Amino acid sequence: MPFADVNGVRLFHESRGEGDPLLCVLGLASDHQAWGLQSEAFAEQCRTIVFDNRDTGASTLCDTDYDVSDLAADALALADHLDLRTFHLLGISLGSCVAQHVALAAPGRVRTLTLAATWAGTAPAFSQMRAAVWEREVRRSSREEFLEEMMLLTLSETMFESEEAIATVKRMTLENPYPQPTEALIRQIRATARHDVRDRLGELRMPVHVIAGDRDILIPPWKSEEVAERVEGATLTILKGIGHAMNLERADEFNRAVLGWLNGR
Repeated sequence: MPFADVNGVRLFHESRGEGDPLLCVLGLASDHQAWGLQSEAFAEQCRTIVFDNRDTGASTLCDTDYDVSDLAADALALADHLDLRTFHLLGISLGSCVAQHVALAAPGRVRTLTLAATWAGTAPAFSQMRAAVWEREVRRSSREEFLEEMMLLTLSETMFESEEAIATVKRMTLENPYPQPTEALIRQIRATARHDVRDRLGELRMPVHVIAGDRDILIPPWKSEEVAERVEGATLTILKGIGHAMNLERADEFNRAVLGWLNGR
């Protein structure tokens, strides 16, 4: 299995395809397998790199808290390990926050920045309460119970019209050979709550594409609109009838949005 030893952690990663590199960063409680409906399509046009953040998948499990900026430092160190001098960068949900920090820390290396289901920051009191509530729910729920709660938050109502689709999502998640431990998920939740770069987004000068689902109830589309408004020249795409997990729910439409914009660059 391909690993990179960086920043005191070991990161699992995979690379497919040839051409310009596209580094993909996933969100809360997700490992590289969540790019399963993207990797092949992306690899037809780009050298596509997916990886497990610390505390997910086959990567190192931590024993102390960290910040989103630490996850960004991991992503940059992985790029160094893979000799990626410059690269296109895609992040979804928490991964989009990581991508923001990467772009702010190393703007000369990020050719383009694609942020899906994103936000730049939240009122501290709101973030702290949400993190506390989620931590409480994680601790008192079984893995399947919390999964069901997250499915309701990340998938649109339309998705639930297919019993087969919902059963498949549950089965694939519960059968993951690297289930995320409770404490690892809580560390990610805490890091997410501390993310706030609203006063720095104006520094970004690379081409930026913001993608939102109009039925996202976890991170409402107005949060993505706020990001686009704070970045001069940013492109905003609103996908209709799609929830937070847009790369899973309507993969083909999401893939076209990502690749179509990249081709235009």
